[in-house]
Amino acid sequence: MASKAEEIEVAGRAVRLTSPDKIYFPSRGFTKRDVFEYYLAVGDGMMRALGDRPTTLQRFPDGLDGETFFQKRVPTRGVPPWIESATITFPSGRAAAELCPADLAHVAWAAQMGTIVFHPWPVRRTHVDQPDELRIDLDPQPGTDFADAVTVAGTVREVLSELGATGYPKTSGGRGVHVYVRIEPLWSFVEVRRAAIALARAVEARRPDLATTNWWKEERGERVFLDYNQMARDRTIACAYSLRANARATVSTPVTWDELADVEPDDFDLRTVPPRFAKIGDPHAAIDDAAFDITPLLEPDDRGDLPYPPEYPKMPGEPMRVQPSRAKGSGKD
Repeated sequence: MASKAEEIEVAGRAVRLTSPDKIYFPSRGFTKRDVFEYYLAVGDGMMRALGDRPTTLQRFPDGLDGETFFQKRVPTRGVPPWIESATITFPSGRAAAELCPADLAHVAWAAQMGTIVFHPWPVRRTHVDQPDELRIDLDPQPGTDFADAVTVAGTVREVLSELGATGYPKTSGGRGVHVYVRIEPLWSFVEVRRAAIALARAVEARRPDLATTNWWKEERGERVFLDYNQMARDRTIACAYSLRANARATVSTPVTWDELADVEPDDFDLRTVPPRFAKIGDPHAAIDDAAFDITPLLEPDDRGDLPYPPEYPKMPGEPMRVQPSRAKGSGKD
């Protein structure tokens, strides 16, 4: 027998929860209700990460074993009248009205719709073309692991500190590490991406043995890739406290710099993060206290730009989008 639908009050609004006993994470038995209640339990952290940000939803209406899709547009029908959206523009020039959470009821509604992973843009509705969040994505390549990403994150912290900026680390929910920096919303996506490249190059210069900015996988080696293209328009990262779409139901979890070296990412999941949050609060609680001026990262660099992802329009000053081994005249087989 199907479980009854319920109405649950969230942020002063009635949010309908249907099929609460539907299994979403089969290997652990977590249900739709578990996902819904998880997001309520970490609500303050979620809203700090999502508040007023256009957000793409990664939905699994039938759980992890069913169909999945990314929803970039708020449906035109069957949506509560209080749901808010913000219009953003993709690299193609097309626009969409994406969910823009104004309160925790928006998160609960998305969870009711089968959302497991939340992918907010690094902008707010008041300045959708000027990021206010510099995101550093440390992606371990084959032969490296979470511990290597942590080591590189330490170098990121050093560089940021010398620039007068504060970074806030979190686990990716997998093997990687993310570091977020609040910035003034004064620059374009192109400029903020260039700042991310400058920061990544500074880290690479200090740890060439372990860190790389090489876009082409064949050139990265056994190093941690600083993915500067996560700051390109329409590229997003699972937000702080978002569940990840894996069998264990891990969470992209904010941590302090002191504990980063000692954590095990798989220890942060749907069951363990709520009591941690209730006990210690949000390690990112101060992220909005100060915004960094990225001007020092925008000084001219004679090394030039780096490639964009293949689906992006060709950008001024961008080098060829062809892997070195296939470039004409490379001399490689």
